[in-house]
Amino acid sequence: MPAIQLYSTPLSGHCHRVTLLLNMLSLPFETKDGGQEVRQSAGFAQLNPLRQVPVLIDAEHVLTDSNAILVYLVKRYAPDSHWLPEDPLQAAEVQKWLSRSAGEVRYGPASARMVKQFSAPEVYESALKVTAKFLPQLEQHLESREFLATERATIADLACYGYVATAPEGGISLADYPAIQRWLKRIESLPGFTPLPALPLPEIAG
Repeated sequence: MPAIQLYSTPLSGHCHRVTLLLNMLSLPFETKDGGQEVRQSAGFAQLNPLRQVPVLIDAEHVLTDSNAILVYLVKRYAPDSHWLPEDPLQAAEVQKWLSRSAGEVRYGPASARMVKQFSAPEVYESALKVTAKFLPQLEQHLESREFLATERATIADLACYGYVATAPEGGISLADYPAIQRWLKRIESLPGFTPLPALPLPEIAG
């Protein structure tokens, strides 16, 4: 049995980013059910009192928070790779986009998808406002770049990819953002990439 275990759910963008990195680092791992029933168990609460996925177990180490898990995996298994550069400015750029993934991406397109697809108790209009401000900024940033933080893919790209790619599942069109679409295709062409399962597309927000 592989040493690494990952509690996850197949439709979660947070879990997807961890799965992508595990695959791209060619690290064997076992996927464990992280569904609602499992998360409500006492055993899972010992792993993560917040009862959230992903949770990664690597030998005696238990890691929570998807972005923290990405940092851990690179530092432990690929410390000299392009995924998290040591250069101070490049590392700062990666951290900036990790913050964006937990900020604008989470409360913009991710929130819209959660409302439309899972009836999450969040405010759809607020998600649209955040997205309407963020996507043009992302488009402008990517017009002259292939990846978010450096000249090669980093964990910042993986952290931001999932919920931007699935923005249409939240009723948000990417038709007006060609640079973003090109960036998404670059991520999808990376060795080890696997897509999130597709969900029905709701009516595009006007």
